[in-house]
Amino acid sequence: MVKFIVGCFISAFTCVYLQAWGQELPDSVPRRIILNVTEKMASSVAINWQTSSQVRESFAEIALADADPRFVDKAVRKKAETEFVRLGDTVSSSYHSLVFDDLTPNTKYAYRVGQGNSWSEWFHFVTASDKETDSFQFIYFGDVQVNIRSLWSRVIREAFAKAPNARLQLYAGDIINRANRDEEWADWFEAGGFIHSMIPGLPSPGNHDHFNLPNGERAASVLWRPQFNLPLNGPEGLEETCYFVDVQGVRFISLNSDQAEESDHYLEAQRIWLERLLQHNPNTWTVVTFHHPIYSPKGTRDNKRMRETFKPLFDRYHVDLVLQGHDHTYARGMSKIPMEGKGKASGTMYVVSVSGPKMTGSHVEKKSWMDRSAIYTQLFQIVDVSPQKLSFKAYLATGELYDAFDLIKQEGNINKLVEQIPAGVPERQ
Repeated sequence: MVKFIVGCFISAFTCVYLQAWGQELPDSVPRRIILNVTEKMASSVAINWQTSSQVRESFAEIALADADPRFVDKAVRKKAETEFVRLGDTVSSSYHSLVFDDLTPNTKYAYRVGQGNSWSEWFHFVTASDKETDSFQFIYFGDVQVNIRSLWSRVIREAFAKAPNARLQLYAGDIINRANRDEEWADWFEAGGFIHSMIPGLPSPGNHDHFNLPNGERAASVLWRPQFNLPLNGPEGLEETCYFVDVQGVRFISLNSDQAEESDHYLEAQRIWLERLLQHNPNTWTVVTFHHPIYSPKGTRDNKRMRETFKPLFDRYHVDLVLQGHDHTYARGMSKIPMEGKGKASGTMYVVSVSGPKMTGSHVEKKSWMDRSAIYTQLFQIVDVSPQKLSFKAYLATGELYDAFDLIKQEGNINKLVEQIPAGVPERQ
C-alpha cells in the first residue's frame, strides 16, 4: 500500500516554509537507513529508509549474522509500508518502514533494504536481552541542531568508538534547526552514517523539531513520522513523539515537552499517561527524556509548567534519571534538589547536555541545584546499566572523560550518589 503525504497541504505559507532549499533528489538506491526502538527490543526491530519517489515498493531482508557469506541464502524478505512525501515544489521522495518481529533475544542479525537491483549493504545489529540481570549501555545526546555534518559528526563517531555495542541512542530534542528543512535532515543522516543503521534511535522532539501551523497550533516535522518508526503507545495526538520502551530492566519514557509547553490539553494528557506508566512499572530503573529542562542552567529561562506538572511525579514514583536539552550547555544535579514535600534530597538526577556546536555562554549561571556544569563544550554521554548500579559518563567531543557518577539502588531509600569526577579536570566555565 502506498500512502501519499503532501508537505504543502496546509497552506501556501506552509508550502513556502517546507521548501527543501535545493536538496539533491534521492535515487532508487536506499539511503537514510535507520533503526528505531520498539516496545519489545528483545524480539523486534524497526527499520526506515528513503528512496526516490519513483520507488513505490521496497523490501528488507534479514538473517542471522554469520562469518560464512552464504548466510544471505537464508535471509527472509518482508515488504515495507511506503509513504510518498512532497516538500514544496523541489523535493519528493518515498519513505519505507517495517518492523521485524519474532527475533531471538541477545542475537546478532544482518539486514539490508532495497528493491530490484538497488540494495543497501548488509548491516549488523544485536537484539536486546530478555534478562533484566544482563547489563547494557546506551548513548545520550543533547541538542544537535546546527552545523550537523561539519561539527556534530565527530561527536556521534566518537561516541560509537567508545560504545559500539550500545543498545540504543537517545536524543533529547532539537535534532535539527528548522523542522521541515530536508537539507538539515540529510546532514544528520550523513553525519551519523552507518551508526544510525546499527544502533536503534530513541528520539524525543524539541521545539526546533516542531513548526507552527496556520491555526496557531504546533506540529512535529512533516518528516518525523515518515523517517522514524517509533512505538504508538503514547497519548492520542502525540504518536511517535511521546512513547515508552522497556529494555533489560529500564523503562525509557519520551515526553513531548514542546506540546506540553504550548498546549494545556497535551500537558494534561501527558501527565495522566505518565502517571499511569510510573504506577505500573515493573522495571528496576526509570529514565525519562524530553527537551525543556525541569531546572534550567539559563537565568533567562524557567520552564515552570514542566516542573510543576512532572517533578511531583518524578519524586512520587522515584524516577532515577531525567535527560534533557534545550539550553546548549551542560549541567547536572541531584544532591541539592529537594524532594517534593519530603524535606530531603531528591533521588532523581537531572541532566542537561548539548552535543552540537550551538552554544550558550551568556545568561548561563552556576545555580544552586548544579553538582557539575560546563559551557562552550560539545559532549556525549554513555550510560552503563546493571541491576543495582547505573554508571553515567560524560565525554568531551574529543573523547576525554569530563564528568561521571554512579547511582546505586538502596532498598527503601533514595538512590545513593557516588561522584566519579575525574581528578584534575576543572569545570569548563
